[in-house]
Amino acid sequence: MSPERDDRPDRSAGRERARRTDPEAPGRRRRPDRVGDLLPEAARQLGLEDELRLARAVVTWDALVAERVPAASGACRLVRLEPDAVVVAVDEPIVAAELRMRALELLGAFGSAPGGARVRLLRLVGASGAGSRG
Repeated sequence: MSPERDDRPDRSAGRERARRTDPEAPGRRRRPDRVGDLLPEAARQLGLEDELRLARAVVTWDALVAERVPAASGACRLVRLEPDAVVVAVDEPIVAAELRMRALELLGAFGSAPGGARVRLLRLVGASGAGSRG
């Protein structure tokens, strides 16, 4: 008697190939989401969209000041975003003067940077910059 031969096609090779190429295939872990991609939705669900937007704007402002006006880095802080303005607290009069001179450049860069916002005015608050405009 001859051994019985199974004429059914071997499907294990196809399953193995699918497992390697399909991220949703059983037995394969799906690629984890990046935390940065999850934050906006989580913030929206928690009602923290404005705080997240302000935090991103602060980081963006700090980076722009460090790059374009290094002498003012650490001596000014973005404290508020308004519909038409960025409100920045300054520590020293010389910092306020430097920011006023560079306002158009800074606002243009801030408007085109990720995390920034398009605004028309730079409002300085603090020891000497209260209520001034750029």
